[in-house]
Amino acid sequence: MANKSILIFGAGKIGRSFIGQLFGLSGYEVIFSDVDLEIVHALNQRKSYPVVIKGVQEETLIIPNVRAIFGLDKAQVVQEVSKASILAVSVGKNALEKVIPVIAEGLKLRFQINPDNPLDIIIAENMRSASEFIHEKLLDNLPEEYSIDKLVGLVETSIGKMVPIMQQSDLEKDPLMVFAESYNSLILDKNGFKGDIPDVKGLSPKENIKAWVDRKAFIHNMGHATVAYFGYYKHPQATFIYEVLEDSEVHAFAKAVMLQAAHVLKAVYLDDFSLEDLEAHVEDLLFRFQNKALRDTIFRVGQDVSRKLGPDDRFVGIIRLAISQRMDYGKFLEAMSYAFFFQATDENGFKSKQDEWFDQTLINGLQYILEKVCGFDPVKDQLLIEELMGFYQKLKS
Repeated sequence: MANKSILIFGAGKIGRSFIGQLFGLSGYEVIFSDVDLEIVHALNQRKSYPVVIKGVQEETLIIPNVRAIFGLDKAQVVQEVSKASILAVSVGKNALEKVIPVIAEGLKLRFQINPDNPLDIIIAENMRSASEFIHEKLLDNLPEEYSIDKLVGLVETSIGKMVPIMQQSDLEKDPLMVFAESYNSLILDKNGFKGDIPDVKGLSPKENIKAWVDRKAFIHNMGHATVAYFGYYKHPQATFIYEVLEDSEVHAFAKAVMLQAAHVLKAVYLDDFSLEDLEAHVEDLLFRFQNKALRDTIFRVGQDVSRKLGPDDRFVGIIRLAISQRMDYGKFLEAMSYAFFFQATDENGFKSKQDEWFDQTLINGLQYILEKVCGFDPVKDQLLIEELMGFYQKLKS
C-alpha cells in the first residue's frame, strides 16, 4: 500500500475531512491540489493535518503522509495526474470547469508513459449527473484517438457527511484543522471504476448510484434545507440547526416532508430501497441534524437559496419526481415556500453574495423567480405556480 497515492483537487472541508481522511488512514499518500497558498504551504510543512470529530465524545484524528501542490502550477499538476493511483475532485462546479483541462493534460501524459494504466476519478461534488458533465468536458480537451471510456473511470458519489462552517477563531488556532461529524460512509458508483475498487475502509460501492444520489438530494439535502428555512421563519434569532429542531413543530414538519420524499423515492426506485430502510434513514438524519457538538448553523445549511431552488435541485427535483409518479407533492411546495423569507447571516452579520443576488432578483416578483430560477413553465406548471403562490401569500400575510 506504501506506493499508493490519491491526488485530491480541493483541500477544502470535504476534501480533507472525508476523502483525505478515508484514504490517508488506509495507507495512501494524500496529495492535495489547491489554490490557497497558505493551506498548501502548511500541509507541506507539517505533512499531516487534524480532523476533529464532533459528537458526544470529541476525538481528533491526525491524517498522515500528506503533501500539497499549488493548483495553478500546471506543470506540477500534470505530473501528479500522470502518476497518481487514483484522483478525487471536490472543488464545486464552477472550479471543476477550470481543473478539467489540466486533468486532461495529465491524462495525455499518463497515456504516453503507460498506455494501459486507467485512472479512476472520484467525483465528490454536490451535483447530479456529475459524471456526464465531466465526461463531456474531458472529451472537449482530449484528442479523438484517446479512449476515454476505457482509460478513465468517472465514479459518482453521494456525499452524506456534514461538515460545518468553522468560526474565524478556530481557523486562527490552526488553519489546517477541520471539524466533522463521525459519519464516514462514502457511497460511490461500483460500476464507475475502470481499475480495482480501492481497499479503503469506509467506501460503500453501490450498483445504482443514481438512486443513492437522489436519496441524498431529496431526503438529506431537502430535509436539511427545510429545517433551515422553516426554522428560520419561526425563529429568526436562532443560530444553530439543533436549536430550531428543539421546536417540536419544526421537527415534526421536517420529518413529514422527508417521509413524503421517502415514499416518492420508494416508488421510483423499487429495487433499490425498502420503505423501512428509508424511514430509518430519515430518523437517523434527524438525529444527526441535532448534533449540538457539530454546531452546524442555519446560515450554512440554508445559504445559496437560488441554487437550492434550482430546476433539478432538492425541492423542484423531488416535486418533478412526485409528479412523474402521480404522487402528492404538497409538503415539498410548502417547505419550499419558506425559502423566500430566508435572511440568515454568518457570524459577522453578512449574507452570502448569492443570497444578496437572490434578494435583488426577488424584487422582480415571485413569478419571475419561479420561472427564471426554479425553471417552472408559466403554462405547463400553472397549477404548481398557483399553489406555491398560495403558500407564499399566506406566509407573507
